[in-house]
Amino acid sequence: MENHSLPRTAAFFDLDKTVIAKSSTLTFSKSFYQGGLINRRAVLRTAYIQFVFLVGGADHDQMERMRQYLSELCRGWNVQQVREIVAETLHELIDPIIYDEAASLIEEHHTAGRDVVIVSTSGAEVVEPIGELLGADRVVATRMVVKDGAFTGEVEYYAYGPTKAEAIRELAESEGYDLARCYAYSDSATDIPMLESIGHPHAVNPDRALRREAIARDWPMLTFTRPVRLKQRVSTLPMPSRPALMAAAAVGAAATAGLVWFASRRRPPYVRLDRF
Repeated sequence: MENHSLPRTAAFFDLDKTVIAKSSTLTFSKSFYQGGLINRRAVLRTAYIQFVFLVGGADHDQMERMRQYLSELCRGWNVQQVREIVAETLHELIDPIIYDEAASLIEEHHTAGRDVVIVSTSGAEVVEPIGELLGADRVVATRMVVKDGAFTGEVEYYAYGPTKAEAIRELAESEGYDLARCYAYSDSATDIPMLESIGHPHAVNPDRALRREAIARDWPMLTFTRPVRLKQRVSTLPMPSRPALMAAAAVGAAATAGLVWFASRRRPPYVRLDRF
């Protein structure tokens, strides 16, 4: 366990192709089609984008084109309908593509006393429920402008590249994290600003550019290859003893009694997940 007399620490995880095997936003395209939000042509285009993303990753220009396309695509969508579609299909679509290795790392960091933060370029309406599913403590995600309950197509906060690093620094200041003792994981060179702002960066299934950078900087490289449903994964773990269960229950009760809400003078670029 982490020494709690020292400053707090956290583990920051990119989401797409780091914790899950696909793009979180594009994975819901079929569900959005069935909900009447997009047409068949858009489904085919998002499927192609997903294929390109999986095969070769996405550089800055490709990410910018994807942002523009998705922003335009979601213009006029009812926000509540999007949230309902994501909630209804979350386990069906996301649970099977969570990397077992990533789930294990999340558990290990929690056991060590570290917070787990998901930092994703995908939209908050998708990332927040996934973060809750994974047991993350907070998420940093892109936020779209909403007017009269619908997306306008404009971006309020874009969690990408340097802005991820900025959000992490703000979070560290507000939560008391010692970034030199924190951990970070990503698959993409676009997240180099995030990785280099953390004391223990890791390249996960890195694209070519990040692989070159990781070799040059002697960053550890990890390979995640085993997507597995969380329920199936949990069922393979050894059952704890009765004393261990009682101890865990006592710790859980103490933790619940000690939870407090963090208040800020301005809306932060991250969301705490203990409110769900």
